[in-house]
Amino acid sequence: MARKFVQLNIDKQVAHVILNRPEKCNALNFDMFRELDEVIGEIKRDRSVRGVILSGSDGNFSSGLDVKSVIKSPMQAVKLLFKWLPGNANLAQRVSIGWRRLPVPVIAVLEGVCFGGGMQIALGADFRIAASDARMSIMEAKWGLVPDMAGLVSLREVVSKDQALLLTMTAGVLSAQDALSKGLVTEVVDEPMARALELAAVLAKTSPDANAAIKMSINNSWSSSIRSLLSRESFSQIRLLLGKNRLIAAKRQTSEPDKAYKDRQARW
Repeated sequence: MARKFVQLNIDKQVAHVILNRPEKCNALNFDMFRELDEVIGEIKRDRSVRGVILSGSDGNFSSGLDVKSVIKSPMQAVKLLFKWLPGNANLAQRVSIGWRRLPVPVIAVLEGVCFGGGMQIALGADFRIAASDARMSIMEAKWGLVPDMAGLVSLREVVSKDQALLLTMTAGVLSAQDALSKGLVTEVVDEPMARALELAAVLAKTSPDANAAIKMSINNSWSSSIRSLLSRESFSQIRLLLGKNRLIAAKRQTSEPDKAYKDRQARW
């Protein structure tokens, strides 16, 4: 499917999703929201995908919401924010929380600027690999707004309450190292895309069923009761023990060390 503002390429079972509006530093307009939502749905339906790498084109992740573009059409704003029930996710929220709902690991590559809505999208990923010169901000308060794209679901899990208040109320811009110290990103490296590819390759070697169960269990149990966590762990483990992917993963893990040992023996 041809899309103008979001690219999707699947290579070696990894879905590469690229925000593609470089002339605006990948600022989010209505069509980009719609295309991101479509891409998340397409990846969810593709059972061959083992991981996702989410990035922005031309050296920036995203400068955030293109306010002028969205408010230019009142109907677009309505479509972006409308929901049937208060607890459901609207279009603006689905492009963040949608990554959490995928049954595969999602890695966000943060380069250049990652502001406002861009940060909300990145928070939906399971891992955030930032370039050493990247800059990040939860910027909505600067415009007199509250973060409303579901990024707070993840933010409450990765930073303390006082830091979440500080980041959202001040709309301050953080360096990559500051973001790392606060827990906002997973790693800071000079070549974030190379690191993301390396991590995706490692994750692809493990059982997809186990990865899906781990992701679901951790996301659903992070702030729930102990009883709920114990119940979910047991249910997931029984299902995995009965599945074929556990045997495939176990065989791979036992065969690869043997091969490495033989290679060392040959060199000696």
